[in-house]
Amino acid sequence: MRLEGVGLMQVERVNSDVFNINRLPDGSRIFTDPKSGTVFALNAAAGAAWDACGCPTTLSGVAKEMRRTFDPQVTEELAHEAIAQLREKNLVTTSDVAPSTTRRRLIAGLSAAAIPLVVSLTIADQRAHSVLASSVKPCATAIPCK
Repeated sequence: MRLEGVGLMQVERVNSDVFNINRLPDGSRIFTDPKSGTVFALNAAAGAAWDACGCPTTLSGVAKEMRRTFDPQVTEELAHEAIAQLREKNLVTTSDVAPSTTRRRLIAGLSAAAIPLVVSLTIADQRAHSVLASSVKPCATAIPCK
């Protein structure tokens, strides 16, 4: 399926040279932004979209590159969803904001593994989560710790 008038939307990475990028064997990526202390995790579909934005391009160009490197069944809707998530996390810029596709329509033709996913967590958030998730509870001040 083709998104009308969206294929010519310009897409460009934002400051990709500041990230520490780890590529995983399954095609996913883990980025660390040392300046902000944010960690980004991209699944294989979002990683393919990120790779497709190595040079300024269009949404159609992203979809074409994703078909070549990730999955021949990639549609412009899937590429748009990946770019929208990358834009939401300030990893790319676009010339305009395209209408969003519905997840239901996107999922209809794809497996769940192909749906792009970009998540981020700051170092402070990670620390707070690790404290909450810890199985070791701090000692009460009235009872001496052993």
